[in-house]
Amino acid sequence: MKRDRDRPSEDVDRASQEPASGAVPAVDTRLLVREEGVRGYLGEFRRKLRGGELGSLPVVLAVIIIWTVFGSLDSTFLSAQNLSDLSQQIVGTGMIAVGIVFVLLLGEIDLSVGSVSGLCAAVFAVLNVLNGMNEWLALLVAVAGGAAVGLIHGFFFAKVGVPAFVVTLAGNLAWNGLMLQILGTSGTVNIPAESVVAELYSTVFHSPVAAYATAAVGVGLFLAASLLDARRRRTAGVPSRPVAEIALRALLLAALAFAAAYVLNRYQGLPLALLVFLVLLVVLDFVLRRTTYGRRVFAVGGNVEGARRAGIGVAFVRMTVFSIAGTMAAIGGLFLAGQIQSASQTSGGGNLLMNVIAAAVIGGTSLFGGRGSVWSALLGALVIGSIQSGMNIMGVSNAVQFMITGSVLLAAVVVDSLSRRSQKAAGRA
Repeated sequence: MKRDRDRPSEDVDRASQEPASGAVPAVDTRLLVREEGVRGYLGEFRRKLRGGELGSLPVVLAVIIIWTVFGSLDSTFLSAQNLSDLSQQIVGTGMIAVGIVFVLLLGEIDLSVGSVSGLCAAVFAVLNVLNGMNEWLALLVAVAGGAAVGLIHGFFFAKVGVPAFVVTLAGNLAWNGLMLQILGTSGTVNIPAESVVAELYSTVFHSPVAAYATAAVGVGLFLAASLLDARRRRTAGVPSRPVAEIALRALLLAALAFAAAYVLNRYQGLPLALLVFLVLLVVLDFVLRRTTYGRRVFAVGGNVEGARRAGIGVAFVRMTVFSIAGTMAAIGGLFLAGQIQSASQTSGGGNLLMNVIAAAVIGGTSLFGGRGSVWSALLGALVIGSIQSGMNIMGVSNAVQFMITGSVLLAAVVVDSLSRRSQKAAGRA
């Protein structure tokens, strides 16, 4: 009898677990997009545009427009020599911009990176050239100094509660003064052409194999990582990219990479500075997108209080992010010093700070935090460098260059603001 009394409840439980007649099961929209093929992807693309999810589209279009305009005005701009020189010239600024990207992901700003880059270049020059320290040891001391400076900024911001704007503005003045003190009365320390810093910037692999091999390795790593990620997702039972889509993406990347290698080989070859920059971008992109730490950075930038309640060490994330910014400022400053083969009182000054912030923002990193990529630094630096290179070829004055660069930065911020507003309206921000 007891068994019969339990049977109705078992039937109810079984019925509650089974879908009702005529009910439509929930389906992941990404699966529908991929099942519809090209039509589905076009629809998804239009949906993202309406929702303000522009990604890297604006900056890619900007590069195409800039290159088309300057190329039509002067064919020298699109020459292999100018494009190869451009790939070297954006490295110093781009590396500092990578550090700014990390800070912007928190919704903060670092106004000290220019001074920090000049300070670290001066530290290397004084230790190695004037005091005879081993060049590799002097380089490590300079980079460690940048990391320590960033950690100090992060401490006052995260632990003491001083706004990042004020901390880094004070640091901008203080570290510039320390750089002048270190350089002393001479004001300038020349770096030998055979120094490691100068060679890191000027070395070029003349063999065509180097550029093509780098392109092949990059595409191979992308393909392997994409296939591994898709397999991991399928194993976990979550939506993943189909093999055909991964193959198409790899083909597009291969076309771009081998085209760049072809252009570089038409002049001198693969610059070591560009190779180092790309390797750092790949490593830091992995840190941001594939590690727990990276996810915590995005979480803190998206919602500080929510991240704190989720058990994330907000203070630790903030301090380490500013330390990363200081480290990248030091590395970028060393490449800039290697470019001009000297460290002087003007190192880290001028429009460097404006350019690195502009590069990060123009590249697509949001000023409001929580959205961006380290590749933004490369794209943004390419835009800034292309504008400057084109205007230099055309003989445009520095005053006009500043106005145009400022206008491009304002346009990027406007696009970011409109994109964020659209996402809020669509319920995605």
